[in-house]
Amino acid sequence: MNTILIVGAGLSSTSLIEYLLKHAEENLWQVRLADMSLELAESKIKQHAHGYAFKFDVFDKEERANEVEKADLVISMLPPPMHPMLARECVKQTKHFISPSYITPEMQILHKKAKTKGVLLMNELGVDPGIDHMSAMKIIDEIKAKGGELLSFKSYCGGILAPSCSTNIWQYKFTWNPRNVVTAGKGVATYKEKGQYKYRPYQQVFAHPLETSMPEYGDFEVYPNRDSLSYRNLYHIESIPSILRGTMRRPGFCQAWNAFVSLGCTDESYVMRDSENLTYVEYIESFLPHNERSVEERFADCIGVSVSDPILEKFRWLDLFSDKKVGVKEGTPALILQKILEEKWTLDPDDKDLLVMQHQFVYTLNGQQKRITSSMSYEGKDQQHTAMAYTVGLPMAIVAKLILQSKINLTGVQIPIAAQIYEPVLKELERLGVYFTETIEDCE
Repeated sequence: MNTILIVGAGLSSTSLIEYLLKHAEENLWQVRLADMSLELAESKIKQHAHGYAFKFDVFDKEERANEVEKADLVISMLPPPMHPMLARECVKQTKHFISPSYITPEMQILHKKAKTKGVLLMNELGVDPGIDHMSAMKIIDEIKAKGGELLSFKSYCGGILAPSCSTNIWQYKFTWNPRNVVTAGKGVATYKEKGQYKYRPYQQVFAHPLETSMPEYGDFEVYPNRDSLSYRNLYHIESIPSILRGTMRRPGFCQAWNAFVSLGCTDESYVMRDSENLTYVEYIESFLPHNERSVEERFADCIGVSVSDPILEKFRWLDLFSDKKVGVKEGTPALILQKILEEKWTLDPDDKDLLVMQHQFVYTLNGQQKRITSSMSYEGKDQQHTAMAYTVGLPMAIVAKLILQSKINLTGVQIPIAAQIYEPVLKELERLGVYFTETIEDCE
């Protein structure tokens, strides 16, 4: 019997745990679920005959070593900074390891030793990163196999609110870490367009969104992610003239969010004085020039619109000009903004989220230029089975099965871009309702 150790029983682990338990008997698996909260872990195991939930402190070296020793495979659902401590123990004890997070320098440094010991440290195996890697590489490899030359690759992804549950005029609620949403886009977005390197400083990231559309879901806008250029090496398309990765939102979101950016509301570098006693309107007024005009009028002036512009309804809907108390001690502008947004952007019990992803490829083949558009969408079922949790957990569960069945021969620090991974994973994801639809057309 193989033992799978899952560390972390949070929301994103739900579909991972359910898949492994569902297939545990036929594959002779024992699933050990470790979390600081025994109650949470037990709620996910649900007294399954092949599952065991227990309280666990990942920072306890002896406990960590003992649990890794019992396992044949370790899956880390911990916050990203905690992955390397588990991975180091896995390499030490020659146990394979999976995480959904980006490879960090602390993880990459384990590559050589892991390869020497025949250990696989598989990272970036969620949805983004994860499904994006696999679905993109499948088409890139197909284009190359036909003898085509890739001219442009654009990849977009977004987690938003399902249309049937859209009760706010932002058409958005938090479907992942609120702090990451508030600070998204910071730094410089770098990409390439027709051979020209492009740089978007933070103040411009949301100012000029791209446009796209999705089957069944209509129009979206896209703002560029921080680093698109590194994907040239990851996907072996070093000489490609155009490459861009971006985040999808509903039309109008970027213009409104850019108002917060331009005012300084997303700043984390300082604490606002007496922040817990500020009202919402006082918070906003802190960033505005002082004169006799109303706060709304000065706000409109600062973001370059008239006071009658429909965009102001988004801010009124957030109660931004009200006398509600902030109630956040030693709050930075970003932390206070997060608190304000959580009042209206937290998912209600009946809300469902929507995960959307799209890849756009332009390539030449036999002297003719063609375009492939590959789109995927998935709606969550409820608060426990969100689209985000489903698409993060399933790829890890499927790869765990493949590793334990000895169907993957990779070692060292890896991401899922090899055909031996993406072919079976994408095939099973399709069977489970996560699939891409492709259109191919000639370019004019």
